[in-house]
Amino acid sequence: MATKHEQILQHIDELPIGEKISVRQIAKAMNVSEGTAYRAIKDAENKGYVSTIERVGTIRIERKKKENIEKLTFAEVVNIVDGQVLGGRAGLHKTLNKFVIGAMKLEAMMRYTEAGNLLIVGNRTKAHELALKAGAAVLITGGFDSEEHVKKLADELQMPVISTSYDTFTVATMINRAIYDQLIKKEIILVEDILTSLSNTRYLYTTDKAAQWHEFNQETQHSRYPVVDQNMKIQGIVTAKDIVGHSPDLPIEKVMTKNPMSVSGKTSVASAAHMMVWEGIELLPVSDDSNRLQGIISRQDVLKALQMIQRQPQVGETLDDIVTNQMILMRGKAKGEDVFSCEVTPQMTNHIGTISYGVFTTLVSEAANRILRGYKKGDLVVENMTIYFLKPVQMESNLEIYPKVLEVGRKFGKVDVEVFNEGILVGKAMMMCQLIDRH
Repeated sequence: MATKHEQILQHIDELPIGEKISVRQIAKAMNVSEGTAYRAIKDAENKGYVSTIERVGTIRIERKKKENIEKLTFAEVVNIVDGQVLGGRAGLHKTLNKFVIGAMKLEAMMRYTEAGNLLIVGNRTKAHELALKAGAAVLITGGFDSEEHVKKLADELQMPVISTSYDTFTVATMINRAIYDQLIKKEIILVEDILTSLSNTRYLYTTDKAAQWHEFNQETQHSRYPVVDQNMKIQGIVTAKDIVGHSPDLPIEKVMTKNPMSVSGKTSVASAAHMMVWEGIELLPVSDDSNRLQGIISRQDVLKALQMIQRQPQVGETLDDIVTNQMILMRGKAKGEDVFSCEVTPQMTNHIGTISYGVFTTLVSEAANRILRGYKKGDLVVENMTIYFLKPVQMESNLEIYPKVLEVGRKFGKVDVEVFNEGILVGKAMMMCQLIDRH
């Protein structure tokens, strides 16, 4: 018998995507206290099929499949870019397939904009309107607003229009970083992502007879089942080897293997795989903190999950990569006196067409990184960066970047970076970096 908490979770799971949820509504529908309803909603949020969005409320969202985890919802984008929702709040739970930077003519922009995309664009009302009609959401950079008819269209089509004060490059970098973070998390698949849930699991009670095992075996062709007591706590595992040669009337608890190994939903699949191979186990019960049965995983489930991780497509170039790939070593002088050149491309500019603050930061970091590698192999972590000034630099300008090592120790480095355009100093920064050995 499922607990009230489990019944509420199942009720929420069965609600349509996009449905608004309130504590009072759940309490009334399930005839429970508001405290019980609140705890269940919070649990559903942790499990990823409910989301609380500021000024919208709590809504039922599509639970993300592990293989699509690199997709973000528009609600997550709002949080990433500190955005303001101008219209289309009802569509915040939807996921975006990819983002398109609108730094081109309108016709070309629309060729690249498809349903489920996020168009990142400045103050171009026609582009906002056409993107919404194409089924895409809109992210307006530079802190601009949009026209009232665009906001109404967004509400009608339930596709968000979001405004952010950041420039295009910085916004795209933030979203890319979030996608990368998701990809890193994706590689750590947990047992809860692949388990066969309790509703689809065959299990036996300690009071059941061996005949019940035979019935399950004929029905499912499986030979291993977890055994629980009346409180759903795991007591054992029973297999064909345990049952063979015994009377159909023999109680299961007499032949089961007691105190079996089990895992929690938060155990990594890699760890579960190691346990199963090491111990020669074909099936593992999955338990909660109270040792109550939540489902099962089989060796086949684990192998499929591990194969799926290996097949995952990885994100190609990030915007940081695009910027740093523009940096070319012009000339190497003495140790620690390299000079780099870089052309400012359209993607590296802000909404007024000059070099983005985010791009400048990336160039300075990369220059310091490259020069410190000459002293010490390993990774670099920026501890702090002081940008003394940055003058406007137009697109298609050529920059010369002069990093100079001021101090370097066993675990830190201090680098001064000067950036010139046509012989004029346009930017200056200083960085303190931690140096981490690669063991």
